[in-house]
Amino acid sequence: MSEAILEIRHLSKAFGAHVVLRDIDFTVHPGDVTSIIGASGSGKSTLLRCVNLLETPTSGEILFHGRDVAGRGMNAASYRSKVGMVFQSFNLFNNMTVLENCMVGQTKVLKKSKEEARQNAMKYLEKVGMAPYINAKPRQISGGQKQRVAIARALAMEPEVLLFDEPTSALDPEMVGEVLAVMRDLANEGMTMLVVTHEMAFARDVSNHVVYMADGVICEEGEPKELFAHPKQARTREFLSRFTGQVSGD
Repeated sequence: MSEAILEIRHLSKAFGAHVVLRDIDFTVHPGDVTSIIGASGSGKSTLLRCVNLLETPTSGEILFHGRDVAGRGMNAASYRSKVGMVFQSFNLFNNMTVLENCMVGQTKVLKKSKEEARQNAMKYLEKVGMAPYINAKPRQISGGQKQRVAIARALAMEPEVLLFDEPTSALDPEMVGEVLAVMRDLANEGMTMLVVTHEMAFARDVSNHVVYMADGVICEEGEPKELFAHPKQARTREFLSRFTGQVSGD
């Protein structure tokens, strides 16, 4: 087994007296596609925001190549360039074109020249099928197109890991497929991904590891086929039974 990229160790997060995450432990290796599933309010997005340092863990460690990034002295911008994030609500800059959105992080954080950033941005915009829209502003394109631009923007930073926080939940149903297709291609190319998702078919068919969370704890985790076909915990069985129609068939 290759050396872990990310190790989450005894991670907890509380907002005042409200504990959102309790003693979370799991490991991400190069090329892993880990899907985090569970009902709304189970702590999935908070976990991802802790991994990306958008939230500060109350206790525990987040090890990136063995170094605790939750500790002091970590340059968050530098770390986020290696552990990128794609948000539910796209988080594009509305005053910038599609191309500029994909260049700004490269020039500001990676200190690339404008020409180098432009070439790199174009490479990834072509990859997600958004090259024809480089001069459009976000308000001029659909939700599915915005999310594909957001993925291209994250890829342009050439991260080691990509985090996806419910990337399809703000999309109209007909746009979900185009975003999942891009994610499926990335998985096939060996991109290391940590995905919070309600798309159970994606979790089952594309992931190599699934984590089921409820009430801020990991109830069960394992290989997708095993977890979906033979869940060990009653809570996992009950949760997955709601999605049997969504994931039936191969």
